[in-house]
Amino acid sequence: VYRGSVKDFQGFDANQDAEALYNAMKGFGSDKEAILDLITSRSNKQRVEICQAYKSLYGKDLIADLKYELTGKFERLIVSLMRPPAYSDAKEIKDAISGVGTDEKCLIEILASRTNQEIHDLVAAYKDAYERDLEADIVGDTSGHFKKMLVVLLQGAREEDNVVSEDLVEQDAKDLLEAGELKWGTDEAQFIYILGRRSRQHLRLVFDEYLKIAGKPIERSIRGELSGDFEKLMLAVVKCIRSTAEYFAERLYKAMKGLGTRDNTLIRIMVSRSEIDMLDIREVFRTKYEKSLYNMIKEDTSGEYKKALLKLCGGDDDAAGEFFPEAAQVAYRMWELSAVKVELRGTVQPAGDFNDDGDAQVLRKAMKGLGTDEGAIIEVVTKRSNAQRQQILKAYKAHYGRDLMADLKSELSGSLAKLILGLMLTPAQYDAKQLRKAVEGAGTDESVLIEIMATRNNQEIRAINEAYQEAYHKSLEDDLSSDTSGHFKRILVSLALGNRDEGPENLTQAQEDAKKLADVSSNDSSDSLETRFLSILCTRSYPHLRRVFQEFIKMTNHDVEHAIKKRMSGDVRDAFVAIVRSVKNKPAFFADKLYKSMKGAGTDERTLTRIMISRSEIDLFNIRGEFIDLFDKSLHHMIEKDTSGDYRKALLALCGGED
Repeated sequence: VYRGSVKDFQGFDANQDAEALYNAMKGFGSDKEAILDLITSRSNKQRVEICQAYKSLYGKDLIADLKYELTGKFERLIVSLMRPPAYSDAKEIKDAISGVGTDEKCLIEILASRTNQEIHDLVAAYKDAYERDLEADIVGDTSGHFKKMLVVLLQGAREEDNVVSEDLVEQDAKDLLEAGELKWGTDEAQFIYILGRRSRQHLRLVFDEYLKIAGKPIERSIRGELSGDFEKLMLAVVKCIRSTAEYFAERLYKAMKGLGTRDNTLIRIMVSRSEIDMLDIREVFRTKYEKSLYNMIKEDTSGEYKKALLKLCGGDDDAAGEFFPEAAQVAYRMWELSAVKVELRGTVQPAGDFNDDGDAQVLRKAMKGLGTDEGAIIEVVTKRSNAQRQQILKAYKAHYGRDLMADLKSELSGSLAKLILGLMLTPAQYDAKQLRKAVEGAGTDESVLIEIMATRNNQEIRAINEAYQEAYHKSLEDDLSSDTSGHFKRILVSLALGNRDEGPENLTQAQEDAKKLADVSSNDSSDSLETRFLSILCTRSYPHLRRVFQEFIKMTNHDVEHAIKKRMSGDVRDAFVAIVRSVKNKPAFFADKLYKSMKGAGTDERTLTRIMISRSEIDLFNIRGEFIDLFDKSLHHMIEKDTSGDYRKALLALCGGED
């Protein structure tokens, strides 16, 4: 099935189009609208014919005339469209290695994403256009393992058969693990050989096997073992093996997000993918970034340049509100990956040679007399486990007859005080306090209720209930019931029971559950859509729900999260989405919340503090890994940039390291 956005123009006449372009550029000024309308609605093969007809009719070079008449980004885009794909790639690479410096990102994008035939055509086009050898030019302009991998990719010799040997899959996964994680240093040659030569189908299975035996995705190992441009190239190769459409969706998003636009990247991708997989890229873009590629281009560009890009894009997926096969495949792959058991690790471990009385003395000294030694307090509190902190509280009381919490409260202030005092509470006490704050006073903080109730396991929920009753002399369920309403209240009350199934998946039941979630035809008010989702999402075990979500995709070609967003609204929608994301990948759920707490102007310190405290002994190490995978920057770096003073120092101690 053709997945490009630009197709052959019906009733095409090369001479007629050549004449129309000549007239658009004749005389004073040029009719840019006519030029972009014509060129963006013809396929590349037809544009080449137009160039030939133009030369035959007028004895002039059409590309040279377009360059003369047009300017800036619009000119670059239109001229790129007129070149055959291989020659367009050749021009991009020539520009990337000419002059001072090298555009490594351009080299990576093109050579990591092209098929064997596209690589062969590129090499031939480069030779024809510049009378130079592409491999020799790249070897002369790059170095080290980066150069070696580029040369391997330039051969266009990736295996193409779809016959996969399970034994070889297991062996390659094992070899990659031994070449990186299990080796002192890294055997880069092994990474180059396997990732540069094996077929796409084979490598996808290798990546799945690697996740099982290493307990982490191959991307994370590459980030830990390799560096610089070589690391970026290998990550690009892995992403393209997994899903070329997803790789380009990410490249397009990064080209437009934030201040400024990377127009060269935007033009190169929109031109090169317009007749290959632009529809797939659009689908993945809409799913991953919750906005259409069309709208992002519309907001980020202007003038004829914008009009031409939107023509190449081919449609607005926000207006259509659809969810497509390529996006479903990406979602399904993510569910499969999430089903692989990964060891959860906190960043705060019990201190060795722990001495509760000694720590109590250090804390007392830090708060005695004039001034407070915040550094000493941070060093003790952030480097002890919660169980050890509880022992310190008792030792402090026994030794000095004083309440350590009260002393800390009087000596510290602001964000640091909230962080340190939160660390001194037990996890259940801390969660109970956050829930109490969310429901007391004017208004309700639904986001806090959702975050805590949707992500805690049965044991944690029961402990929270006990802590809440002890601290506030009323039940959590009563407070939730009195402060919320409707389906949202029912969701929270169901979660507050802490009665979620804890067994394995049941395929037959999962298929029935998926069918219930997919059924939009029921008119029975007692069996509303929200009721059906509640009865499944709030009660089934995590392994079982993962299977339900996979069956839902198979059954509907939709991701369950997309279905929730399309059919529901408000707090009910947000609660169900949080449950789904928690089931899918809890560390990724918290990584996303941490990122949103710090991006843009200002910092949401309440959310930042709450997550850093509550996850520090559970899965903060995993959250760090997901953070860098999702946002291409480390949690440590973002905290360092976005906070200050002793608060920052304490957060970085909890973070536990720079990735």
